[in-house]
Amino acid sequence: MELGSVLFCGLFISGSALANVIIGGTRVIYPESEKEVTVKLSNVGTVPVLIQSWLDNGNIDAKPDNIDVPFILSPPINRVEPNKGQTLRLSYTGTALPKDRESIFWLNVLEIPPTEKSAEKQNHLQVAFRSRIKVFFRPTGLTGDVITSAKSLTWTSSSSGLQASNHSPYYITVPSAAVIHGSSKKTADGKMIAPFSSEVFGSGKEFTASAGDKVNYEFINDWGAVKMLSSSIN
Repeated sequence: MELGSVLFCGLFISGSALANVIIGGTRVIYPESEKEVTVKLSNVGTVPVLIQSWLDNGNIDAKPDNIDVPFILSPPINRVEPNKGQTLRLSYTGTALPKDRESIFWLNVLEIPPTEKSAEKQNHLQVAFRSRIKVFFRPTGLTGDVITSAKSLTWTSSSSGLQASNHSPYYITVPSAAVIHGSSKKTADGKMIAPFSSEVFGSGKEFTASAGDKVNYEFINDWGAVKMLSSSIN
């Protein structure tokens, strides 16, 4: 999934527990040439919420105060009234990052609802929802684009499973891949393939494929849309 996790803390819960804060998008693309990029948050609920936002570099359990990332995010904490929005501003500090490929970070948005007055004197569970989406830092001057790179994945069959190789400087997110082998079809769970690297889908004997077999796979573009592609296995 593109949205990451839900955090629970406290003692007792009453009523429903639904996230009310919506992030405007499932991923953030940060071109190096931009001074800042913005992310829109919307509170679609009926009560005000407190929101804490931060970036991490891959460790989902890292505490915000202990994370070192080359970005400034503001505001880090804010209150959003019902049916209102908040814009997060993300600025790159200029700290050196690889120039020949994308770098990846994660934006965390933690929503803390208010405590109901009727529960102030009772054991009460405070439910905090955390959404976590990918942030791709894209250096200036990279060749090609995500769509062309997704189409150019090479697929090979091995004893360990179906291997997809990414020869581009972009991260390619593949939600699923299905091999058409004769009259059978087997589908493997998705993975994200880092620049200039490979990932194995499925496993060995359970995911048999031969050269010339067809593989249908999904990929997610810069706007978060899922597109279907097809290729042949080498």
